[in-house]
Amino acid sequence: MREEIIGQSFDEERALYNLSHADVIDCVFAGPADGESVLKEARDVSLENCSFSLRYPLWHVEGFQLHDSKMDELTRAAIWYAKDGTITDSVLGGIKAVRECENIVIKDCSVTSEEFGWMSSRIRVEDSTLASQYIFFGSRDVALDRVKMTGKYSFQYMENLTISNSVLDTKDAFWHSKNVTVTDSIVKGEYLGWFSEGLTLKNCKIIGTQPLCYCKNLKLIDCTMENTDLSFEYSDVEATISGHVLSIKNPRSGHITVDTVDEVLFTDDTVMDCTGKVIIREK
Repeated sequence: MREEIIGQSFDEERALYNLSHADVIDCVFAGPADGESVLKEARDVSLENCSFSLRYPLWHVEGFQLHDSKMDELTRAAIWYAKDGTITDSVLGGIKAVRECENIVIKDCSVTSEEFGWMSSRIRVEDSTLASQYIFFGSRDVALDRVKMTGKYSFQYMENLTISNSVLDTKDAFWHSKNVTVTDSIVKGEYLGWFSEGLTLKNCKIIGTQPLCYCKNLKLIDCTMENTDLSFEYSDVEATISGHVLSIKNPRSGHITVDTVDEVLFTDDTVMDCTGKVIIREK
């Protein structure tokens, strides 16, 4: 039989430590004791309409549901080393909200958290907004669908990432990533995708200066590019691009097909052989 904890307030350290098989409803985790780790090591717990304002509330938690709840900016490092959880219709604030977690679904949420999602695996985010610097650093097996993201240094050192139907407004993104596929999305930033391996963009709009340089096994399929100068430097690339590109510089290998381009630059000062072909479609 499941325990029910309803309408209570907790502020002491480890107030519900090692709680199991329980439903926590309409509870507040805040107060003068300012206790840490209130639900650490919990198992099979459901939290609904709860409010959090304490550090480290959900560490080493397994089998949890967090629904219609709010973690404010004081809820630092909220969910670490957690497994097998769902987070729905909730607000996640506070730095480093999710780290070293596994098998977590985040849906219909608003996340404002610097350094969100580091070193995690099997994370899925749907129908949510994300605001974070260095989002998902070093994570793997991550999927984003219908997500609006703002940040700076996004998806670095990631492996096995899929993004669909999303809008990414970032500075750089995908640096040193491996096996990333982005479809039907807008990707806006500077220096996108440098040093990536196995990056594929399909039906995407790519915006910003000096994108997609030093890439290995780069593919663009039916994409458009806007304000993209000095593109593809030292990249191994196969690309089909609709519309106009400002400039293409020293592609290392492959083929780039475009409608129009202002400049194609093959300079004398390259540090490697550059044999990529730029093909202008016949009108």
